[in-house]
Amino acid sequence: MTIDISWLALAAFSLILLIPIGLNWHFKLSLGKDIGSSLVRMFVQLILLGLYLQFLFDLNNLWVNLLWLVMMLLVGASAILGKAKLPKKPLFVSVLLGLLLGLSPLLILLLFALLKPTPSYSAQYLIPLAGMLLGNSLSGNIVALQRLFNALHEKTAEYHAYLALGANRLQATQSFVQSAMQQAFAPVLASMSTVGLVTLPGMMTGQILAGSDPMVAVKYQLLILIAIFVMLSVSIATTLSLSVRIAISQTGLVKLGNFTK
Repeated sequence: MTIDISWLALAAFSLILLIPIGLNWHFKLSLGKDIGSSLVRMFVQLILLGLYLQFLFDLNNLWVNLLWLVMMLLVGASAILGKAKLPKKPLFVSVLLGLLLGLSPLLILLLFALLKPTPSYSAQYLIPLAGMLLGNSLSGNIVALQRLFNALHEKTAEYHAYLALGANRLQATQSFVQSAMQQAFAPVLASMSTVGLVTLPGMMTGQILAGSDPMVAVKYQLLILIAIFVMLSVSIATTLSLSVRIAISQTGLVKLGNFTK
């Protein structure tokens, strides 16, 4: 049984936000505008999302669910390039395909072979699963793209040396891609290695608070962590591979200038 939280209780609890606001004032961090904007957006967006998800779950229409999923992918791809400060027009399709190829097979496997909700496109399962997988892939893709293009910018001499020795664009950027993938995987690997000891994951905590058996919650959490790692691996590998082909001509010329939007 889930214990409900009244809006009044939530509003009273929110008063503890005065602590970070006070720290911002005391240390003169000049983050007041950012904090205020972020808090307002957080409250408004989550409340509107809750209302929309209630409608979405009740409607439970295949095409509406797929349309929402497409929107999540488009916004996710745009957010990755925006945060990585890379031009959206040439690289958008690469990032979008990376997310799509990472997400689609996992959703099919989870919904049709493992969880088997009725109907299989049930919004109650499709939307939260897609949200968790996409949400946990954003930061990894941002880091990977930043590392790759920073390396191309900062190690131009090394890159051109590879080309001078006869390497093609894929061979010349191989070490950069490897480094970008290693740094992108580092946070999720650290999280996986400390889960249960240092951290208690959100999905597992939520299920336990909702009254689920702890071992059932553990199985769901293992399922999600495995899926997140696979999603991250496929999306990053696809995005970087396609980005190299788009950003660099077959002759080795880097076409994205200074890598800014």
